[in-house]
Amino acid sequence: MLYYLFEYLDKQLDIPGAGVFQYITFRSGMAVILSLLISTVFGKKIINFLRRQQIGETVRDLGLDGQTQKAGTPTMGGLIIIVATLIPVLLLAKLDNIYVMLLIVTTLWMGTIGFIDDYIKIFKKDKEGLKGKFKVIGQVGLGLIVGYVLYFHPGVTVRTDTSKVDIYAATEQTTFSSMPTEEKSTATTIPFFKDNEFDYAELLSWAGDNYKDFAWLIFIPVVIFIITAVSNGANLTDGIDGLAAGTSAIAVLTLGIFAFVSGNIIFSNYLNIMYIPNSGEMTVYISAFVGALVGFLWYNTYPASVFMGDTGSLTIGGIIAVLAIAVRKELLIPILCGVFLAENLSVVLQVSYFKYTRKKFGEGRRIFLMAPLHHHYQKKGYHESKIVTRFWIIAIMLAIFSLVSLKLR
Repeated sequence: MLYYLFEYLDKQLDIPGAGVFQYITFRSGMAVILSLLISTVFGKKIINFLRRQQIGETVRDLGLDGQTQKAGTPTMGGLIIIVATLIPVLLLAKLDNIYVMLLIVTTLWMGTIGFIDDYIKIFKKDKEGLKGKFKVIGQVGLGLIVGYVLYFHPGVTVRTDTSKVDIYAATEQTTFSSMPTEEKSTATTIPFFKDNEFDYAELLSWAGDNYKDFAWLIFIPVVIFIITAVSNGANLTDGIDGLAAGTSAIAVLTLGIFAFVSGNIIFSNYLNIMYIPNSGEMTVYISAFVGALVGFLWYNTYPASVFMGDTGSLTIGGIIAVLAIAVRKELLIPILCGVFLAENLSVVLQVSYFKYTRKKFGEGRRIFLMAPLHHHYQKKGYHESKIVTRFWIIAIMLAIFSLVSLKLR
């Protein structure tokens, strides 16, 4: 909203300084500051409201130190993240940008699914919450929307060759007449490989000359799988104070760098990476989201004053997945979101091995003392603050490794 106001002031009234709102960097800086203020200042008011409404977590006794003492801590704190993200975005971003619109839809969609899950747990006294199949239906629904829009919308294009661009003449506001033509594509990036663009359509090359017309048959299911997997991974990671919010902030900040360089003709040319027109606007959204996550950590670090609940964790996972897909870096997710992957795998391995050994030996055996993985280390006697800090360090290392992929091929 403010973007359009200041655009009018700049172009119609020629007010000095109003043009600064045209720059992504300025609006991103404003977004992170505003989201931090909202999440820290108003976050306390939201927590007090949740406490007055007795919207508290019911934590079952897992035999972990301090676990039962957390019962009654307000949950649904993901509302803080959602509010602190959307307000700066609505004020500062270009709301007609297709990528920003998709991210807003993702936030509201996944936030609603998570809210329903938390509502059932708290008010219906059903610890299972929303049935798993309905969660999956919601995730698949979002995947269909995102996949359809990214494939069919005319505003979603790429340019893989920017070598003809005069980078010395390029600015954030320049229109280039000499640049290669934008094209619709299902191409993505294979990290750490030279000439690293891979087109999902190539998987259908056996189908004849018009195989690219059917690329959506591959692309949309891939989008659905990624959104479902990452949102569930974030959900499983949200088990101890500060773990999900901290690791997510690191991953989102990294994706923000990818979005900025991919949407900037100068940097994409220098780094020899795919240029994605209009994707740089996502940097404003990402900045607001990072600020909201960091502000939420003010209250979520040990001992937590509030839990994000599924309202937050499912939303975080959905946003990270859509961001990665939009900047064509989804194949980096196993590295960038390695903590989510480890948490997911620990549950899958634990359950699979338990069922296998129960069938073969008559009794179920376990690989880990408890799954997800962070509970395994709690069972081994590590304090949760130490576990969280070490997981953050691992997340930072994985983020750096992911950024190195920009040039290391």
